Amino acid sequence: MIFSFCFSCVFALLVNKVCLQVTVEGFIGGSVVLPCSSAQHDLKPRDIEVYWVYSARTNVFDIIKGKESEAGQDPRYKNRAKTFPAEYLRGNFSLKLINLTETDAGKYTCFIQHSSESNTVELILKESTVGKGNQTQTGTNPDVKTLSSYHWGYIALTVLLIIVLFIIAGFLFHYRKRLQACSFSSAMTEVQTTATAFSDSNV
Repeated sequence: MIFSFCFSCVFALLVNKVCLQVTVEGFIGGSVVLPCSSAQHDLKPRDIEVYWVYSARTNVFDIIKGKESEAGQDPRYKNRAKTFPAEYLRGNFSLKLINLTETDAGKYTCFIQHSSESNTVELILKESTVGKGNQTQTGTNPDVKTLSSYHWGYIALTVLLIIVLFIIAGFLFHYRKRLQACSFSSAMTEVQTTATAFSDSNV
């Protein structure tokens, strides 16, 4: 309780001193780096004291005397939060979060106690598109489905055209036969008429 009260007091003082805010976007199930840097460089490890806090009350990660400390870390950030020790002396105290969940969204504040600075980062999480991409590849692909529909449409149209051509060809063939039959009948009638006339003239 005493530590929380003291930390809240320090938090209020630091916010009044220097407060920078940025927005970072991430995806559920992925990882993200929350930036935090100090204007002071060439620091001595024993002077470095940084606190990462979520929603102004949840302890995410501490750097005490230049070393990582997980003593007061909230259990849900265990093995999911890390910093970059090699960058401490350059004033880089950025925090990396992995295996992001919906509950990780919100405001994170980096308190740099040795320089009375603070950086606030708002983490916005979006639903991952990787799973949907895999589902599309392994499941029913809309593009493939559309191409398949066009394919069957072309086949149906081709079959219909062939049937129509057969019908037209049959009609023409039947019409031609009827025309030939009519021509043959007319010719026979003319021959018979000529023959009859010739017979009558001989008589």
